[in-house]
Amino acid sequence: MMSFNRSVFLKAIAGVLLAAGSASVALAQSSPAPDDPTRVVQDAAEGMLKDLEANRDAYRKDPSKVSALVEKWLLPSFDTQKAARTVLGRHWRTATDDQKKRFVDAFYQSLLRNYGSALVEFTSDRMKILPAQVDADGVNATVRTEIKRSNGTRIPVYYRLSKGSDGKWKAWDVVIEGISYVKSFRDDFGAEIDQKGIDAVIERMEKGGKPTAAPGTSS
Repeated sequence: MMSFNRSVFLKAIAGVLLAAGSASVALAQSSPAPDDPTRVVQDAAEGMLKDLEANRDAYRKDPSKVSALVEKWLLPSFDTQKAARTVLGRHWRTATDDQKKRFVDAFYQSLLRNYGSALVEFTSDRMKILPAQVDADGVNATVRTEIKRSNGTRIPVYYRLSKGSDGKWKAWDVVIEGISYVKSFRDDFGAEIDQKGIDAVIERMEKGGKPTAAPGTSS
């Protein structure tokens, strides 16, 4: 049974960029190379956390402003197309170019609209970053972290990253306590698309609908 609700998905992805306080300490001795995936954490974290901490009250009063924060600091390090493509799974192969573009945009906007406010309360002291694990082929990596709950217990949260043709690492999935949120969304959307069709699903999200919740999860 999944112990987090869906708001953790976006919060956890952004958490990679919000760990400035702990990241600067945890990574200082290891000194990752410029092309190391942990640089995704180290380079983006300080700017986003500084912005969040300086304007937290404003974001609390108007959560819609969080979108600008995410677009400035998170999107450059998050592969929305790879995430959306993986979520669509086999349906990606049969979707038209227009459907793919609309789904990518609608999926991201839906996550941000429904769960973006969860970022406002995130603080760096709740995350511990561990050394990245890079596959032998050098194009896939996992950045391992631990998130501290309010009761003091720590939960493993892993970020999957891939290196693009431009040599840049980008995150595209979050695995929390062994559960991939991209896979969870893929199961959700696959069933809905089979039943209603991809256009109906896209239109629902474009109109403000949430991503559906997988069986056994809380929404």
